[in-house]
Amino acid sequence: MNISRRKFIRVASLSTLGALSVPLIIKGFDSIADAEGARINTEINENFQPDIDLELTALQKEVQLFDGQKTGVFSYGSRILKGGDRTVEELEDTYLGPIIRVKPGQKVRVRFKSQLPRESIIHWHGLHISPEMDGHPMYAIERGEQFVYEFTVNNRPGTYWFHPHPDKITGPQVYYGLAGMFIVEGEYPDLPTGKYDMPLILQDRQFDSDNQLVYPDNRMDRMRGFLGDRMLVNGRPEWHTRVKKATYRFRILNGSNSRIYKLAWSDGSEVVAIGTDGGLMERPVRKPYLMLSPGERVEIWKDFSVYDTDEEVLLKSLSFESGTSMGMGGRMGGGMMGGGAPQVPNGREFDLYSFTVSAQSGPSKSLPSRLSDPGSIDVSRAVNADRPRQFSFSFERMQWVINGETFGMKEVADWEKVRLNTTEIWEFINGGGGGMGMMGNMMQMPHPVHMHGLQFLIIQRDVSGVDRSAWQTVKDGFIDEGWQDTFLLLPGMRVQVAMRFEDYTGIYVYHCHNLEHEDMGMMRNYEVIE
Repeated sequence: MNISRRKFIRVASLSTLGALSVPLIIKGFDSIADAEGARINTEINENFQPDIDLELTALQKEVQLFDGQKTGVFSYGSRILKGGDRTVEELEDTYLGPIIRVKPGQKVRVRFKSQLPRESIIHWHGLHISPEMDGHPMYAIERGEQFVYEFTVNNRPGTYWFHPHPDKITGPQVYYGLAGMFIVEGEYPDLPTGKYDMPLILQDRQFDSDNQLVYPDNRMDRMRGFLGDRMLVNGRPEWHTRVKKATYRFRILNGSNSRIYKLAWSDGSEVVAIGTDGGLMERPVRKPYLMLSPGERVEIWKDFSVYDTDEEVLLKSLSFESGTSMGMGGRMGGGMMGGGAPQVPNGREFDLYSFTVSAQSGPSKSLPSRLSDPGSIDVSRAVNADRPRQFSFSFERMQWVINGETFGMKEVADWEKVRLNTTEIWEFINGGGGGMGMMGNMMQMPHPVHMHGLQFLIIQRDVSGVDRSAWQTVKDGFIDEGWQDTFLLLPGMRVQVAMRFEDYTGIYVYHCHNLEHEDMGMMRNYEVIE
């Protein structure tokens, strides 16, 4: 097959993650030995008897997203070695990985193999598993190698996901296509099931005239985080479907690198949330819109039986202000992507997905007043209830930092060590680091904060330091109920979360889930010790 020289250059740069689409400045450690002796789990444990045994391979391929030339991407190929037919659902004509379905208590083995030109590892986002199985960058494998995951599903039923987590190159690997949904199923007969239980993975991307993905190639754009000009849902640009006059459950994942969404229905109807990162809430929550930052998931309930035949309803992202400022220019406008194309800033309105109601009918359900018993944490028993640990996310020394520090592969400070079987309160602060200075005060951005290895409860959100005009555009969209593993921390905001450290000791990471910020060092380790 003949291809143009321009397309050859693009595909070549994708293969090497080289200077044209992903600069060499993001290079991580060059070999597994450089991860300071981390033990790579390459062998199958014969004593582990899995209920589900899968093969996942990270590879390069081309997909037909648009008319004309195919798009070069990364993707996860899958093969079921043991498990039911519904265990893996492949999304057709997409770059995204499969949807994996499991049940609480099941034992899962995943044989991860890489055919990528650079090191990679899979993080099971939201799962409560041992640190060796969580996907820490120290365990990244090289091309041609294998990592064997073996773990028990300890989580509540809910919507989780998986994506790469190598040091300094998570952003481009996710951007080029490596992500998939991981659903822990439960028995909830009052909720929509089967084809009425739909995933919606939201991602913004940018393409050149040859249909190839474009990624930031300068430091300033990476400091902002990637912000594309085109929406893809479930890895496809055709974001439209016909629905029956029935009740649907939408599992929505913000799989974007840094874009924040303000989810709303085009007809002004309420957004009814039934679940968060860690599964169903106790009761439904009704909002005019929902704020969803990178890495977060929300489950929403929608009854299309009340609409007329052929009526169209859009899921939109409404306009908002994020309180962002970037240097001497004040509030951030559109940056410049590689090739001179402008970024579309956070807060710009987007149409996300279009639903047209057909004449056919399906199951119409009544919204339960009570959804689940999610459990709780006794905050009064926190070992630091009177003095929460504080973590400041800020810009210092021309870097994105946490408490003034950037990521070290196995570096853990004393203030990042916690005791097994204890409950703690952590307070996250956007800005206000002791050494911020004038530049730090001018460089303020939202930070989606993600903790590995556990779910937490938000117990306080202090917005007294948030820009008033910006807050008015987002204030009704936050869900602080239910179990979560990722939350949006706006400039000037302080959020306290309660979490219990149990079952496992070892090193996990916590970080900003703006993937470019993470790659630039806004990530740290915490360690659970005996």
